[in-house]
Amino acid sequence: MGVQFKISPFSILRPLSNPPLKFPPTLSPIPNPSRYHHHIRPLSLLARALSTATATATAASDLDENKVVKAPQWKAAIDFKWIRENKEAVSANVKNRNSNANLDLVLELYDKLLNVQKQEVERLRAERNAIANKMKAKLEPSERQKLIEEGKYLKDGLVTLEEDLLKLTDELQQEAQCVPNMTHPDVPAGGEDCSIVRKTVGKPREFSFPVKDHVQLGKDLDLFDFDAAAEVSGSKFYYLKNEAVLLEMGLVNWAVSEVMKKGFIPLTTPEIVRSSVVEKCGFQPRGTNTQVYSIEGSNQCLIGTAEIPVGAIHMDSILPESSLPLKYVAFSHCFRTEAGAAGAATRGLYRVHQFSKVEMFVLCRPEESNSFHEELIQIEEDLYSSLGLHFKTLDMATEDLGAPAYRKYDVEAWMPGLGRYGEISSASNCTDYQSRRLGIRYRPESSGPPKKGKGNSGATQFVHTLNATACAVPRMIVCLLENYQQEDGSVIVPEVLRPFMGGIELINYKYK
Repeated sequence: MGVQFKISPFSILRPLSNPPLKFPPTLSPIPNPSRYHHHIRPLSLLARALSTATATATAASDLDENKVVKAPQWKAAIDFKWIRENKEAVSANVKNRNSNANLDLVLELYDKLLNVQKQEVERLRAERNAIANKMKAKLEPSERQKLIEEGKYLKDGLVTLEEDLLKLTDELQQEAQCVPNMTHPDVPAGGEDCSIVRKTVGKPREFSFPVKDHVQLGKDLDLFDFDAAAEVSGSKFYYLKNEAVLLEMGLVNWAVSEVMKKGFIPLTTPEIVRSSVVEKCGFQPRGTNTQVYSIEGSNQCLIGTAEIPVGAIHMDSILPESSLPLKYVAFSHCFRTEAGAAGAATRGLYRVHQFSKVEMFVLCRPEESNSFHEELIQIEEDLYSSLGLHFKTLDMATEDLGAPAYRKYDVEAWMPGLGRYGEISSASNCTDYQSRRLGIRYRPESSGPPKKGKGNSGATQFVHTLNATACAVPRMIVCLLENYQQEDGSVIVPEVLRPFMGGIELINYKYK
């Protein structure tokens, strides 16, 4: 049998990132990881406390391997100390984003974790010192054996404590992953209706004839087959036919080539990734109302955007500062359950389960992410302007921000057949929300003379990540067909796309 796919929730995690001013370590980067080491690895102090305490007393025994507790699959480097110190700001942010994150529980679990560590470490240190001091003296064999037994007991106690701490750490991580990224101060608060128009390009085309929507145009010009696709795959799938196939390929090649001119490295990506990678990018691959297709019986998912595999290409890496910024333009197919989507707004190609997309992705220094965000939205606007589209760019309100987004711009183009604007792209600055989960850091190059024994590199920092859509093919096809339709039912191909479509200038009726 073939691989079975099961729909699981893609509920957006609420990000943890930096506030606007100097990007403090929100739920994001720890400027110097070693400084907060005890906030990330709760067992390290216990391990040190017992490293010499029981070395002598347990010389004849080893820890039962069956009792060793495995660490969680992965842990985000969340700066809980910063969250606690900025509780009011984080709480207000959670409220503004209409998030269901339980901040009080996160801080309660964090304090509990610290208290257990502190109390148990002190107790174990005291017992260690007592045993170590006794072992220094001349002892009868029976007394020495008794101390060895005490050492064994102490070590067994550590295993139990490790189990408790790992459970507590896991619970803390799960709760903290629901806390959203901090938000840029200029982002409007509220729902989608509160979003602000940053720019409007062009004007709606005026037609002297009744306009058709893309579904009717596609039927008349023999470009799509939704009925056959529904029989083969289910609703919201489609076949592209004839010039629509060339249009898809032309859009992809055009978008990739144009973005490459801006210094982006082209990629094609895996379209199946581990569930943990989806989580690290700020989404939950399982749950209710998910947008992710998970593969039954495995720990893998189909990607909903190339942002996920591109973001993970440098997972668990320390990059040299000289390599930044890293700019990628990636082509992939994308798969989304579109759970809960219904109505006329989802007709035809507008909202589908599978589609092709060209995605831009940037990894950069923290101080550069705002400027790269502007660069990405400018690239999008230039692309859509060259196609002759009428569109508006929106600064999206807090409740409409995706999980990791610190700020997000959407582009909505006029679709005359649908009689409304429709989203065709977005550009998000995710600050260090994703890099803290993916473990992507860079090592700044020292500006001064190297310190003795330390080389010329400073402490590592988390990079900032950004993503933006260059071309989501189905919605671009919707725009082009509806805006370039002619009175005789044909559709003009925009001039910039013609070299990528074998010189085709007009999509016309097929005559038998």
